[in-house]
Amino acid sequence: MSPVDRYKPWFYAAAIYNALWGALVVIWPHALFDLLGIPRTNYPALFQSIGMIVGVYALGYWLIARDPARFGPLVYIGLLGKIFGPIGFLIAALRGELPWSFGWINVMNDLIWLPAFVGFAIAVGRAERERGASRVG
Repeated sequence: MSPVDRYKPWFYAAAIYNALWGALVVIWPHALFDLLGIPRTNYPALFQSIGMIVGVYALGYWLIARDPARFGPLVYIGLLGKIFGPIGFLIAALRGELPWSFGWINVMNDLIWLPAFVGFAIAVGRAERERGASRVG
């Protein structure tokens, strides 16, 4: 078993989670606002667009899980979202543009997945370097 294979369950779980979260937000754009007890957005279509993007990530995560050697580098796209999403939230919350309770969305969508994504990205990077070294030598 290769070092990247141990992350397969994480990416299957991320794919299912993203597909469900994306569908929820597209179908019921106010549900998370109501659950968090914060005012609904005036533009639900914008939040639905975010749900669509999250849902699309599900396909990438599913591909990674099925064939990490082939699709592993796609993790960098997801990893950027997992890093920049919380940073963007933090900036908006500090400015008073989003309530702090909205941060639970980042916890569930980004932060809990971050250790697996970072570990997988490191493993993919090592595997890529080893493949490159074997081609040269």
